[in-house]
Amino acid sequence: LCFPNNPTGTTLTHDQLKPWVEYAKKTGAVILFDSAYEAYITQPGVPHSIYEIDGAKEVAIEMRSFSKTAGFTGLRCAYTVVPKALTTSINGKLISLNELWNRRHTTKFNGVSYVTQRAAEAVYSPDGKAQIRETIDYYMENARLLTHGLQKLGYEVFGGVNAPYIWLKTPNGMGSWAFFDELLNIRQVVGTPGAGFGVSGEGYLRLTAFSTRENTERALERLRN
Repeated sequence: LCFPNNPTGTTLTHDQLKPWVEYAKKTGAVILFDSAYEAYITQPGVPHSIYEIDGAKEVAIEMRSFSKTAGFTGLRCAYTVVPKALTTSINGKLISLNELWNRRHTTKFNGVSYVTQRAAEAVYSPDGKAQIRETIDYYMENARLLTHGLQKLGYEVFGGVNAPYIWLKTPNGMGSWAFFDELLNIRQVVGTPGAGFGVSGEGYLRLTAFSTRENTERALERLRN
């Protein structure tokens, strides 16, 4: 599970996430929960971690990357939470996944570089938290500008609330790639054809708020003209 989701930006409420935990407990499944975009959640009632759901520590592993939160994309730094309460059955024997993961790490992996670890540590300092909040708010304001600007132009728009991605329905039933080509060649605006994410994305285009305010406003101006 990935929430807020990439590429759609979809989120789940506590009540929507709870059945997944109940299912895993019932069937013995293990949930891998990717919360890389957790810091972009703005709406109340949307869990920032699967461990907000009762019983999740018995069935879920949570991963969180620093890439989207703190701009670590090229540094490849993240962390993984494997609760000690999480076990799985192998040949009828209960195995601690925490111990298994620890063994894997200590045997096959020495961790990311020290300088990267210190940078990750700084993310949680008072200054780091303030700087990251400022950066995320900046991107989400871009998302707000894109959403409202596109709606004023008559587009059907989705997202841009709990994730920095905005989806719009292509006009007049135009295909994703055809609309992409028109925007690129006529408006000089680049997006991602929805069809690139699979058949369900056909007829949609995705835009990102990961840009400067100037480029965001310039893109909207080109669409208006």
